[in-house]
Parts: sequence; C-alpha cells; structure tokens
Amino acid sequence: MKRALIVLACIIAATGGLYVAGSKWAIRHQTLELFDARRQRPVSVDLAVRRDAERRADEGLRKLPVAIISNGNTVKNTEYSFLENVLAARGYLVASIQQDLPSDPPLMTIAGQPYVGRLEVYKRSEANILFVLGELKKMQPNADYDHLTLVGHSNGGDVAMFCAKEHPELVSKVITLDNLRVPFVLNDKMKILSFRSSDPHFKTDPGVLPTPEQAKAEGIDIVRTPFQHTWMSDRGPDEAREKIQSTLDQFLGAAAASDLSPVPTDSPVIAKVGPGPYP
Repeated sequence: MKRALIVLACIIAATGGLYVAGSKWAIRHQTLELFDARRQRPVSVDLAVRRDAERRADEGLRKLPVAIISNGNTVKNTEYSFLENVLAARGYLVASIQQDLPSDPPLMTIAGQPYVGRLEVYKRSEANILFVLGELKKMQPNADYDHLTLVGHSNGGDVAMFCAKEHPELVSKVITLDNLRVPFVLNDKMKILSFRSSDPHFKTDPGVLPTPEQAKAEGIDIVRTPFQHTWMSDRGPDEAREKIQSTLDQFLGAAAASDLSPVPTDSPVIAKVGPGPYP
C-alpha cells in the first residue's frame, strides 16, 4: 500500500509539472520595441497571447478581446506577468505598456491642480495607448479594438481610469490595482473591478472612490485587501498574487457571462465570488 501511494504521488507530481509546462508553452510572450515618430518617443510593449486563440483569430474564426496594462510609477511593464497570464489564458491579446521613460520628468504631486498636477502624465500615457493600439491593428487585425479592457496599477490605474473617461465608447472593462488620483468612471455600461491596498503609506485622494450607493448602482466591484501597495505586481508574495489572480479570473468569467445574458444587479459580483475574506 505504501509503495502504491508513493507511485500515485509521483504520477500526480508529474502531471502537475506537465500542466505547468503546458500552461507556459500555451501563452506566447513577445517584446515590441516601438517608436512613435510623431512624438519622437520609444514605446516598449510586453505582448502576451494564448497560442491557440491567436491561431483561431489568424484563421478568421474568432476575434481576440484586447487588454491594455499600464505600469505603476517605478515598476516596469514586465512586472505584471501574473495579470498578463490570467488575461491571456482567458483568450485576450494583452499589451503591457511601459508608460514612463527615464528621461521623463519625475512624477510630482501638486495640491490644487487637476489630478494633483498629473494631467499631462495621463495625457502622455493616453497617447501611448492610442499609438500601441494603432500598431496592434496592423499586426493582429482580427482583434476587437472597440471593447477594450484597461488594466493598471497605482499611477497606471489612474491612467486606465482617465482613458476610460476620455474614451467610453472604446472601453468595456476597467481593472485597477490601488489607483489613488483619478475618480472612478460612473457608467453602468462599463464593468469596473478595483483592488484596494491596506498600505498606510498610500492614501486614496478624496472623491476618487465611489460611494457604496454609487458602486451598487453602477455595478462597480471594490475588493479591499490586506496587501501592501507594491505587492500588486510581480514583486508581491505568492499569496497576494494568487488571490488577485483568482478574483480577476472570476470577474472576467462573470463579465463574459453577462455579455450573453442579463445579470442580477442587486449586489456586487465580487461580494459573491471573491477569494476573501479580506479585512
């Protein structure tokens, strides 16, 4: 019996290893070093897409949904692979954009100015996103560029929310990880999920988060976590990344289902399916 259990354990371990290897093989990653000649600005992009989904799109059998990830200040665009992999596994064409360059002015906070003085930063990032979308359309014409999913961490989350406000006709979902400056878009046609940290060093500006009544009315899902602000990237511990991945995957699944049939709106989706409990 003991030998049989050992053999079974080895089989399970081997199967798990094959699954992990297969998952890594199934998602294709590519680095794009683009250059926007109009603005004389380089734009680096980490691209991720599931190989079979890309093949079906190339054959004209489907359109790939598109997700754009914007990095947080001092975090690289390549440090969000845990988000890229969830989105790519769901069949998305994922583009993680390096929004800032070493030559850019330092990120400043100016009280009393629109978005505490960061409006020009958001406009620059918006231009990056629009430029990358134009390049992706040339590379992958069989993708859906009219129903974007915008994702961002910290300053990148503010970029995502700003772009959703500026281009509501192009954005169907917004996913932020502890954005602090730009108020949430109130649009019941746009699905929004936001993870909030419990980090005392990163405080959300007044008026950014919706009231509980607004969140319920607009179907906005707020997930309060015990995590630190910087954990919401590949720098975070496994537990934090895995819980975010689990909730994000369930949100994407619920959003996909709601595209096909009506969903009750009397309570937030994440209140039912989040990995919690979160304090």
